[in-house]
Amino acid sequence: QGEEGPPSLEYIQAKDLFPPKELVKEEESLQVPFTVLQGEGVEYLGHANDAVIAISNYRLHIKFKDSVINVPLRMMESVECRDMFQLHIVCKDSKVIRCHFSTFKQCQEWLKRLTRAIARPAKPEDLFAFAYHAWCLGVCVDEEDQHAHLCRPGDHVRYRFEMELVRMGFDLQNVWRVSDINNNYKLCSSYPQKLLVPVWITDKELENVASFRSWKRIPVVVYRHVRNGAVIARCSQPEISWWGWRNADDEYLVTSIAKACALNPGVRVAAGVAHNGGSDGSEACDTDFDSSLTACSGVENAGTPQKLLILDARSYTAAVANRAKGGGCECEEYYPNCEVVFMGMANIHSIRNSFQYLRAVCSQVPDPSNWLSALESTKWLQHLSVMLKAAVLVSSAVDREGRPVLVHCSDGWDRTPQIVALAKILLDPYYRTMEGFQVLVESDWLDFGHKFGDRCGHQEKVEDQNEQCPVFLQWLDAVHQLLKQFPCLFEFNEAFLVKLVQHTYSCLYGTFLGNSPCEREMHNISKRTCSVWSLLRAGNKNFHNLLYMPGSEQVLHPVCHVRALHVWTAVYLPASSPHPLGQDDMDIYLPPGSQSQEFSGRCLDRLPKTRSMDDLLSACDSSSPLTRTSSDPNLNNHCQEVRVGLE
Repeated sequence: QGEEGPPSLEYIQAKDLFPPKELVKEEESLQVPFTVLQGEGVEYLGHANDAVIAISNYRLHIKFKDSVINVPLRMMESVECRDMFQLHIVCKDSKVIRCHFSTFKQCQEWLKRLTRAIARPAKPEDLFAFAYHAWCLGVCVDEEDQHAHLCRPGDHVRYRFEMELVRMGFDLQNVWRVSDINNNYKLCSSYPQKLLVPVWITDKELENVASFRSWKRIPVVVYRHVRNGAVIARCSQPEISWWGWRNADDEYLVTSIAKACALNPGVRVAAGVAHNGGSDGSEACDTDFDSSLTACSGVENAGTPQKLLILDARSYTAAVANRAKGGGCECEEYYPNCEVVFMGMANIHSIRNSFQYLRAVCSQVPDPSNWLSALESTKWLQHLSVMLKAAVLVSSAVDREGRPVLVHCSDGWDRTPQIVALAKILLDPYYRTMEGFQVLVESDWLDFGHKFGDRCGHQEKVEDQNEQCPVFLQWLDAVHQLLKQFPCLFEFNEAFLVKLVQHTYSCLYGTFLGNSPCEREMHNISKRTCSVWSLLRAGNKNFHNLLYMPGSEQVLHPVCHVRALHVWTAVYLPASSPHPLGQDDMDIYLPPGSQSQEFSGRCLDRLPKTRSMDDLLSACDSSSPLTRTSSDPNLNNHCQEVRVGLE
């Protein structure tokens, strides 16, 4: 522009990279029936039977006379035309949506539009999370402050690794060390850059171990029991193949983990044990599945390494079958002072099939008469039971026996984080707080490379349906089971978990984009998208558990039997779908902080007001005893008159 002003490029904002598309209306009189988000643009607007239907670059919205269907596009798994006039939409969180049209041509047109809208993205920027973040910055004068608010809720997430090392009491001077061998992900792209290993293990030895473990996912420590020093480590399967290969450095590293625990013992203090509050104590905890563990506690002999437990999430048959692909499992004779236990957890293909059966059962209209047998045939609760048992086995070995545990499956990014993260919740009350749960998800799921992009079906240029599986959803279901059994020991409520399920798939936030931390750094996702923790932050009272009792140090021992587990109705059988008007689920998707107080007030207004007591026991003692009353004040007199008449 010459000398009169700065170059025109300075006026280009991030939101200009995501311009809205032109709206296509079936009728000019139609109005968009919802408030759009920042960066959201409605692309199609038309009529369905007794409804107005709209497709934006983020959601499908169907408004009926007295209800509404509102679902993010990335939540949808498939869409098809049934009975000529019906759109049948299957969602990744088990919901099934049906929308009717008056003509076959109209149904086909909306089928084409929706099919294009939910297609896999060609590049990461095609996901709505990038446009949402760019437009949120565009409406704020101070973009740096707004970005900090949208992307990171606090230092507990940003500096989680360092803070966790201090909190768990690792002796980084004499026993443990933080290795930088994975700087810039040069050793393993699906691992974090900082790895915790025994201090005498060299980086050269770690390189040799990486050549022996699947995807170079070496054994590293992720948790330490403060009271007895026992640790939990994780890795992938060893590549022994049919030839029975060995690796001396791998064997040395595994046994060194147990030795390091003995050199860095904890201080045993009195710790409470939480049990399920049933009517009797017969089902307080499961003991029929951990017979392989000895009942003795070796904590007293702090200088003697405890026998390390290698927990293989697979069945023995599956582990042996993996030898044909170059994998396998540890041989106890090669790993001294170690014990190998197989849990028999199903692989992602079995879990995917089980979830599809569950979705089919839950979406039947009307409700099936054989509901219980149909639910049993899905095996969903059975899979949850096995996962819980594996986590209890780990927590019992660590807490009761002071034994270090090494957990792995095949690749170490599906069943392994399920077991490890669940065991950490059982052991450590910090992970039952909102702050600790955020750290847990970031550390054990995101940092260690759970393939969210593939498993959730929003990875670009990937069409393999066999990679999809609700692994994280299944784990959240298991956490929900713990919340049911211990309702006073979690700071967050069920709504917190439900919202996390929704945003695992919605792609409104960038937290769960990509397959690994390396990918997320490559696309600069942390700086170009919002964080889901800006919504699910500790200060958001909508997700606080009113029954929570802070300060409890109890270790959880849940009942793992299938009969003690429940179908997660809030996710699989939502009470109101479509949602009643005025309770639109999308209210909470507004830019963080914009209307949080107003939303909180609306939610509190809906809650029934009850009488509150400071001390329930004293209140019950001081109250008058309950008396049996008639539902009808004249009922007793009427009965007496009838009796007299009969006499």
